Amino acid sequence: MRTGRALAYLATGMVTGPIGFGWSLAAALVITLTSVTHLGGHAFLGAAWVSRRLAGIERRRAGWVLGAPIGSPYLPVTGHRLRDRVGSVARQPASWRDLVWLVLDFPIGLVTGTAGIVVAAVGLGSVVAPAWAWAVPNPHAPWPMKPLLTTTPGRFGLAVIGLALLPVTLWLVRALARGPARLAAALLSPGEHRRLVDEAARLAETRRRVVDAQAAELRRIERDLHDGAQARIVAAGMTLALAARKLRTDGNARPDVDLARRQLDDALGELRRLVRGIHPPILTDRGLHAALAALAGDSPFPVALRGDPAARYPAAVESAAYFVVAEGLTNAAKHAGATAGTIDVVRAGDTVRVEVADDGRGGADPTGAGLDGLRRRVEALDGTLTLTSPPGGPTVLRAELPCAS
Repeated sequence: MRTGRALAYLATGMVTGPIGFGWSLAAALVITLTSVTHLGGHAFLGAAWVSRRLAGIERRRAGWVLGAPIGSPYLPVTGHRLRDRVGSVARQPASWRDLVWLVLDFPIGLVTGTAGIVVAAVGLGSVVAPAWAWAVPNPHAPWPMKPLLTTTPGRFGLAVIGLALLPVTLWLVRALARGPARLAAALLSPGEHRRLVDEAARLAETRRRVVDAQAAELRRIERDLHDGAQARIVAAGMTLALAARKLRTDGNARPDVDLARRQLDDALGELRRLVRGIHPPILTDRGLHAALAALAGDSPFPVALRGDPAARYPAAVESAAYFVVAEGLTNAAKHAGATAGTIDVVRAGDTVRVEVADDGRGGADPTGAGLDGLRRRVEALDGTLTLTSPPGGPTVLRAELPCAS
């Protein structure tokens, strides 16, 4: 199969090479002649459009040999004015790499295509020599071809030689196709410019998501303070005011004082839960392993923790890992009906992998609000968050966080 695709690549290269070379010359001539007129910009954009389509065909052809598609290297054409659109296309290195390949493809395709077809034809012709050599007798053939072509034992001997050399023939065809395909991939695949642009766009999107997440977190803190601790403290203050009034009238204020104390205890507990939701103090005091051990101990089902108890990581990494585990265990307890779980923390080079697994019913939604917030937190550190939860389980929540030494 690979040899067939390689041979098809070599054969079609003998057609696409001259077409691309001829188009490059014609486009260069037209653009040069129209550059001094108002049609120059339109001619350039039209030529670039056709060149990109021809380069797209070359990417697909190279993918036959390489076994993987080559991505598009082009950036969107921006600008409303003709000059801006021309500049947008001309500034992209991919536009000029397309032209280079269309010119080089002609001689390269002609040489490798001819060589590949000859090698394949000779190899196949040798294997089936008994079927055709008798029809073209050549008494003047030089030795050693004369006995191989003009005698029956020689024809079958030629077939045996062809079969013996068949692996070499197949390797040569693939090798002849592999060189041009790799050169095409080097010129036509997304380069450093496209990678940097995509990285900048990804970072901008990550920054936007982080800003949104921070705003949502501030709104949550404000809501929790207003509806929780603040309301309890206000109630305690009113209860104490009532107790003070009773004391002035020699009334029994003990029940009111006890109630106020309970309200203040509840408010203090609410504040502690809020603080833990922002950044658990145990992370700072004892590290990630101890914090995860506390989460595992509080879980309603048995959870095994595996990792290095002495390992410490940057504060942001430990915080993200902690909340990933907390969310995974909470979801397993509330929605999955899990009876057992595991937490794995593994460092490989400059990456920390945190994995939470449970034996629940599975079917978790990867787009849920809680997981989306986690994903933003992890992506803010240039990490990745993945969820595997087939129906019936198990569910595996995995975060990979960069952690430079």
